[in-house]
Amino acid sequence: MYNLKEVIAEKPSRFTAGHRMCAGCGAPPVARMVMRALKKEDHAVVAGATGCMEVSTFIYPYTAWTDSFIHTAFECAGATCSGVEAAYKSLKKQGKLPEDEHTKFIAFGGDGGTYDIGLQSLSGAMERGHDMTYVCYDNGAYMNTGIQRSSATPRFADTTTTPAGKVIPGKTQSRKDLTEIMVSHHLPYVAQTIGVKNFNDLYAKAEKAIYTKGACFLNVLAPCPRGWGYSTDMLMEINRLAVETCYWPLYEVENGVYRMTYIPSKKLPIEEFLKLQKRFAHMFKPGNEWMIEEFQKEVDTRWDELLKKCEMSKLN
Repeated sequence: MYNLKEVIAEKPSRFTAGHRMCAGCGAPPVARMVMRALKKEDHAVVAGATGCMEVSTFIYPYTAWTDSFIHTAFECAGATCSGVEAAYKSLKKQGKLPEDEHTKFIAFGGDGGTYDIGLQSLSGAMERGHDMTYVCYDNGAYMNTGIQRSSATPRFADTTTTPAGKVIPGKTQSRKDLTEIMVSHHLPYVAQTIGVKNFNDLYAKAEKAIYTKGACFLNVLAPCPRGWGYSTDMLMEINRLAVETCYWPLYEVENGVYRMTYIPSKKLPIEEFLKLQKRFAHMFKPGNEWMIEEFQKEVDTRWDELLKKCEMSKLN
C-alpha cells in the first residue's frame, strides 16, 4: 500500500532541489515522483528532450538529476533512450556488465517534443518494444519557446500563435489524444495520470511502467502558470479541477485492458476548470458562451467513449 510519508522517508529524491523551473510549474512534481518510483538499488539513465525540463534542470556543469542524464534534441528523446537501452543489452550479453547490475531507462519530454516534433522517434521506440518508459509532461503548448500552440493545446486556448481576438477565437483545432495513439501501438502498459493532485495514482503508475518489461508510456498533465495564466499557488487546484471536470481522466491500459483509476463522485462543469486560466478568459465574454458549450461537448464525448472502453474491458 502506497504511503507518501514512507516513500519520501525511504527514498531520497533523485530529482533534487535547486532546479530553475518556474514557481507553480507542474513538471517538477512529475519528475520527482516518477524517479521516486525506482527501487533504491536500481540505477536509471534518463533522456531529456529539449524543453522546459531540460533547460532548467541540466545547465552544465549543474544538474538536478542524481542518475545518469542525457540531453537530447527536441525530436529524438525516444530514439536516444532506445539506443542506450539497446547498447546496455548488448554489453550485458557480451559480459561487459555484471549480471546483478540493474539499470532502467526513462525518457522525459514535453508535449511539443512528444505530441509533435518527437512523435516519429517515440512511435518507433514503442513499436520496437524497447524496455523503457517514456514520460510526457503535458503542459499544453511550446512553453519553453514562447507559448506557441502544439497539438496538445486544447481548443479555444489563447497562445502566441493562436491569439484570441476578432479574427480567431484562440486555437480552432481539438486537442490530439496521444494516450490513445500510444494504446494503438499495443504496448504492455499505457497510463494517463496527473502530477499534483493524487500522488498515489502517479507513483503507482510510474512504478508499474518502469517495472513492466517492454515499452511503456505515461502521459502526465503538468500545468504551466505562464502559459495557462494562473496564480502560482493554484497548481493543486488546477490539477484537481482538470480531473474533477473529466478534462483529464485518470486511467490505465494494461495489455489492452482499460481501467479507470478514478471516477469523480460528482462531475463538475468544465467552466470550473477554464475560469481560473487567463488563456480561456475570452470564452467568458458576452457572446462567447458557445465556446464553453462546445468545449463541454468535447469533454463529455471523450469521457463517455472512455467509460465505454472500460466497460467493454470488464465484459471481456
